[in-house]
Amino acid sequence: MPEYIHELGDWPAFRWDQKALEKILTEVRHRQGRLLGRMQNLGITLRNEAVLVSLTEEVLNTSEIEGEVLDPQEVRSSIARRLGLEAAALKPADRAVEGVVDMMLDATQHYDMSLTEDRLFGWHASLFPTGYSGLSKIVVGNWRTAESGPMQVVSGPIGRPKVHFEAPPANLLPKEMDAFLSWFGEDKTSDPVLKAAIAHLWFVTIHPFADGNGRIARAIADMQLTRSEETSQRFYSMSAQIRVERAAYYKILETTQKGDLDITAWLTWFLECLGRAFDGAEVILAAVLKKAAFWKMAAYHPINERQRKVINLMLDGFEGKLTSSKWAALTKTSQDTANRDIADLVARNILMRSAAGGRSTSYSLADFAAAESL
Repeated sequence: MPEYIHELGDWPAFRWDQKALEKILTEVRHRQGRLLGRMQNLGITLRNEAVLVSLTEEVLNTSEIEGEVLDPQEVRSSIARRLGLEAAALKPADRAVEGVVDMMLDATQHYDMSLTEDRLFGWHASLFPTGYSGLSKIVVGNWRTAESGPMQVVSGPIGRPKVHFEAPPANLLPKEMDAFLSWFGEDKTSDPVLKAAIAHLWFVTIHPFADGNGRIARAIADMQLTRSEETSQRFYSMSAQIRVERAAYYKILETTQKGDLDITAWLTWFLECLGRAFDGAEVILAAVLKKAAFWKMAAYHPINERQRKVINLMLDGFEGKLTSSKWAALTKTSQDTANRDIADLVARNILMRSAAGGRSTSYSLADFAAAESL
């Protein structure tokens, strides 16, 4: 008896209850259009900043879902350089960061290009530039092979693993991927947003690579969502919302992959998650507007380049406590220069000093209401 949907005789003839999805799909499409309209009404500088923040969130979170934590400043700098945008404190990125950024930008900035076998191989090679996943050497830039054994999604301790899913055997991958890529390129009848959800499920069920399948599945979904909006500018992060709901994400995938080919429940979850991702866009927009308001307020007051660099880092979500020694390291200056820069900003109510004294003293940005006296 078949255990997984890819073993069913009519695989991959997905079906769903269109009537059950009608209301939520209409609502999501309406919110999607309204969000795009709001963002397009922003000036180009604010719009570019929103795109930079959204793409940074997408790259960080699609990796974190798989347990890989990237440096936010490296990700932001890498994206900014590629898009020709200014970014505070440009920081060189390592190969792990550059690879995920390469894949995500190719998927979203070139959304109208065909999705091909070679393109997927390129994405996979970008994710694993050394040919290793952790300490294990893997097949890179090609489908997984039978030599590595069954492709399983497992959890639990070594010796007592729980198998959540087993993908099609390696010898079926050329046929499976040919069917998927043909559908992705030729299907013009499915709703574009529903197609993103179907593509995500279909690809991750085939699981064609030795590693990186989740990240590539989400990149394909982002590519299709970008097609549905007909703009390469991204103003929300689906992966950020999936990370928040990671347990539910894996649960609905497992349930769907062990069910029949009625994927109504998966499509419903995907649409609801997308709607919550739009809520996250409001947070991104608020942060962008807050940053713009600060610099508008500070436009006519002397702020040197060192101060500007650190303030931008703080506005972008600098992690940890800002101390004078960190200021000196960030700006590559002496401790005395750092102290003078900080004292100047504290005197003008731009920075606030923590209650702790001595070497424990740290600083944070003041409320803008207080900073108006600068």
